[in-house]
Amino acid sequence: MPGMSSPLLEPMTFRNGRTAPNRVWVAPMTNKASHADGTLSDDELAFLVARAAGGFGVVESCASHVTEDGQAWPGELAMFDDRHAPGWRRLAEAFRPHGSLLLGQAFHGGMRTLREAGRPLPWSCSASPEGTPPEEAVREGTPEDFERVIDAFAAAARRLEAAGVDGVELHGAHGYLLCQFLSTTFNRRTDAWGGSLEDRARMIRRTMQATRAAVGDAFIVGVRLSPESSPSLPGIDLDETVQVARWLCEDGADFIHVSLWNAERMTAKRPQEHAARIFRDAIPADVPVITAGNLWTESDALAQLDHGADAVALGRAAIANPDWPRRVAGDGTEPRRPPLSAAELRARGLGPAFVEYMRKWPGFVAD
Repeated sequence: MPGMSSPLLEPMTFRNGRTAPNRVWVAPMTNKASHADGTLSDDELAFLVARAAGGFGVVESCASHVTEDGQAWPGELAMFDDRHAPGWRRLAEAFRPHGSLLLGQAFHGGMRTLREAGRPLPWSCSASPEGTPPEEAVREGTPEDFERVIDAFAAAARRLEAAGVDGVELHGAHGYLLCQFLSTTFNRRTDAWGGSLEDRARMIRRTMQATRAAVGDAFIVGVRLSPESSPSLPGIDLDETVQVARWLCEDGADFIHVSLWNAERMTAKRPQEHAARIFRDAIPADVPVITAGNLWTESDALAQLDHGADAVALGRAAIANPDWPRRVAGDGTEPRRPPLSAAELRARGLGPAFVEYMRKWPGFVAD
């Protein structure tokens, strides 16, 4: 078959010895498609399984909260309670015939959790600065809060392992709780959980250590990181993130997923260097580096491998092309690009809530 020799379609082995059938992932994407109590909906299952059937080597769930107070938006899949386990088991069983690996993305929203009547005030590593409007205020978390959440990440991983899921990705990117601790802007603590990089990294490292210790060696545990600051995520330094990645590898990470909003660009701090090469050169050779960020074509993806990535994660391209690995990497077909009609998106496995959510991306859903 033309194109079947693409390096993207070669197997990829994780540090723990598990192997993905190829190097093309579905990135974790918000879709607001699950039930109000965090249990899996048929729509969410259909979307994820369609990508496994379409040939993606690894499919990640949307960000899924590990505690009830960690939820960041309505319709979010959860993993904090045993009532969520049957849905994860359904997913794992539906994936098995297709050979794709299923990873649950575990997270806590921190300061970005839902603000609704009856819900607790959001909290983070530090309280809001003076003068913050009440509707945006957050309280300072306590070490007891931190220990509770670390235990919850580990318990969620055990729950998914028991359900037959292949692994978890700790969400340490995009300004959610684990990332908030790393930011010098958000984390203004002066105790053991803030200040130096070592102390700001304590939360994510303890979470990795606890999660790794809670599951067997065959269960994949990785982490997603934002390498640098962005307008919505200040206080993140590239060299600090590289050091955090090194530490997380010492703590047992099976992969490092570098989230780049535009993977074509070089880093802001080192304009001559790409993030994939920086991270690939910094961490052990047996820990794969995955990059994501506005990748559409086979040449886009191959460029990431040339920069040093071991695999690529597709977001919007995977929404528009549920069989991207087969048709684009395998057959050399040009990927379908937006706009797509609501009917076309439904045919690609998106439920009504997900279609509605995609309208927030200008030009994605055709009127």
